[in-house]
Amino acid sequence: MVRTVDAVVVGSGPNGLVAANALVDAGWDVLVLEAQDTLGGAVRTAEVAAPGFRTDLFSAFYPLAAGSPVIQGLHLEDHGLAWSRAPSVLAHVLDDGRAAVLHAEPEDTAAGLEEFGRGDGDAWLRLFAAWERMRDPLLDALFSPLPAAGPALRLFRRLGAGGALDLGRLAVLPVRRLADETFRGEGGGLLLTGNAMHSDVPPDAAGSGLFGWLLAMLGQDVGFPVPVGGAGSLADALAARVRAGGGEIVTRTCVERVLVAGNRAVGVRTAQGELVHARRAVLADVSAPALYRELVGTAHLPARLVRDLDRFQWDHPTFKVNWALDRPLAWTAGAGRGAGTVHLGVDRRGFVDVAAALSKGEVPEQPFLVLGQMTTSDATRSPHGTESAWAYTHVPHGIDWTADAVAELAHRVEEALDRVAPGFRSTVVGRSVQGPADLEAADANLFGGAINGGTSGAHQELVFRPMPGLGRPETPVERLYLASASAHPGGGVHGACGWNAARVALAASSRWGALPRALVRSAWGRLLRDT
Repeated sequence: MVRTVDAVVVGSGPNGLVAANALVDAGWDVLVLEAQDTLGGAVRTAEVAAPGFRTDLFSAFYPLAAGSPVIQGLHLEDHGLAWSRAPSVLAHVLDDGRAAVLHAEPEDTAAGLEEFGRGDGDAWLRLFAAWERMRDPLLDALFSPLPAAGPALRLFRRLGAGGALDLGRLAVLPVRRLADETFRGEGGGLLLTGNAMHSDVPPDAAGSGLFGWLLAMLGQDVGFPVPVGGAGSLADALAARVRAGGGEIVTRTCVERVLVAGNRAVGVRTAQGELVHARRAVLADVSAPALYRELVGTAHLPARLVRDLDRFQWDHPTFKVNWALDRPLAWTAGAGRGAGTVHLGVDRRGFVDVAAALSKGEVPEQPFLVLGQMTTSDATRSPHGTESAWAYTHVPHGIDWTADAVAELAHRVEEALDRVAPGFRSTVVGRSVQGPADLEAADANLFGGAINGGTSGAHQELVFRPMPGLGRPETPVERLYLASASAHPGGGVHGACGWNAARVALAASSRWGALPRALVRSAWGRLLRDT
């Protein structure tokens, strides 16, 4: 079987679907091919813990999507997407019964932090005021293709020379140092560091301050919203928009090879032997190592890129436990009850112990946990009076995840919960464990259970992502573009990796390198202005 389209998108994760949307907006004939039975990549929902309890299998809370000009410009509410939010954004609960809380209103967050240290409330409000001043140009700069000269210039004009220097320092500041400089008490540091630990950058490493600040400020700004009905509703809305624009999405179709002729991508071959010719482009929402080694083959690549592939670093794997609970968690810290996201297991010193264990290739003795109270965030997730919950923690690569090793870590996770929500185990009516191998089996992009498309360390960001000298969606093969989280700006459900790939593909196919007027005048216009 042979068919011809303008573009083939390999993979239906959020980046692939965003790329497909940009292409259909420009009038291209687009085919999305997905290996799994279900579209969405790491944005999927299923009943795995117990019937009637909907679990987000991978990502669950979407501050980046809510703040992303790319996602917001798609107007997915017109295609069935609705957002829901918990009463509180996030709580970090401590074993002694205290909690630092990121409330929906900054003044409430500030009042709570004031209890940890005099003046810390005002310090938080100053952080948030700085965020509000730079928000739009900063997000535009982060989500645009490098070098993003237009957004960077607008950001500089907004901040001035002094403010730009402060932001540059923040970009390399460790989150522990940021917390020490900003707050007197522990609460503010818990919020910043816990958010930084969503990435794999250690709290004493350069760049962790930026990650923690960005996620905390987004949480204060737009919250940690969830799609009504489950994360899969976000993928469904993206797919519905593609189809409404004339694009096609086919699941259970694994792309085995990108076809290259004359150093140009001309199509793909599937595992079933089907050939799809691409008149204009192939966009790959797959990891960089998978694209270059498996789909393209090193024979088509420069020797330097092949060498650099050997130095590509994955982020830490994830270990996740999902529960069906017959009632909400009975947090010792009452503030935990209304929070959609809860951090637990360690205090500020404990973050350092966790990072040290991971750097040594050891599973932390006391893991740092990110927990989602999904029914608290969205009442449709489980029967009334119950709770659909999950928790994940990072683990090192190289662990042999035997049945005993899985059971031991799951026990440690539940032990940490019992310390801060006594009687937790008695509420469990169903449980499902996703070890690193399970995550990879469900989505090949999650190599070894790594969920971020590669480390967020400074040595593999910006022009170093995914390998030094790239930093953009273009590849050494003409008309082939990297559209996954392995590309700048990296992991998180913001759609920018797919958007950037589609944008450069559209410009490259134009005789004058200009984007179609229909696209410039569409919802994408903000990110096209002067960039």
